[in-house]
Amino acid sequence: GGALVSCHRQYRSRPTHGIGKYKHLLPKEVPKRKKDKVQMKEINVGTEHEYGDVNIQMTSYDMCLVEHFAQYVHKLCNQFSVRVSESYAMPTKTNEVLFLEERGSKMQLDAVLTTHQRVIQVSGLSSTFAPILLEIIQSNQPEGVHLLVKE
Repeated sequence: GGALVSCHRQYRSRPTHGIGKYKHLLPKEVPKRKKDKVQMKEINVGTEHEYGDVNIQMTSYDMCLVEHFAQYVHKLCNQFSVRVSESYAMPTKTNEVLFLEERGSKMQLDAVLTTHQRVIQVSGLSSTFAPILLEIIQSNQPEGVHLLVKE
């Protein structure tokens, strides 16, 4: 006896209109509203025992240095439970430097300098702990990184 070959397909009568659709599996999204104008954050003015919002700005020609130092300062603030309200990068500035040629030589040098800047905004820094934190940051500041602290 040979095997009985069936040419009948059981799924032939089943509807196929839902095959391949997965939208019903995704969570429902809130419809996006038109973008409002950017709201300016209120600047926190400190008291006599506490600073308000303090910006720690790091500037360097070396992007890697500035990036790692900003990461270090951010982690340091987290370790000392100083609240970091924001940390962001400023747009890279490019300066083109042209050296004037001397009378004897026809050599002309030019260079392109890119300046990278990172800002870490700290809020609620107590006036007794601020000098300690700044001393730690300054003692670990790498060569070629310019540090600026503004309130």
